Amino acid sequence: MAHIELPRNIAVSIAAGRAVRTAYDLLDRLVESNDARITRSALSKLSAHELDDIGLCRGDIDAIAAASSRRF
Repeated sequence: MAHIELPRNIAVSIAAGRAVRTAYDLLDRLVESNDARITRSALSKLSAHELDDIGLCRGDIDAIAAASSRRF
């Protein structure tokens, strides 16, 4: 395997880019988790009749909350 040495400023730039990407990924996961929590909370407050009106039952809440947090 070939070894390529990069100038120090490029290597530092690549490492910084990875750190920023990791931070953004962590923030994205936190936002998704919060979205799921809010959705789960809102659906849990509905009565069985209200859930039925929108075609859901109590057993669907966790799946709906998980799906609502996925953006892409």
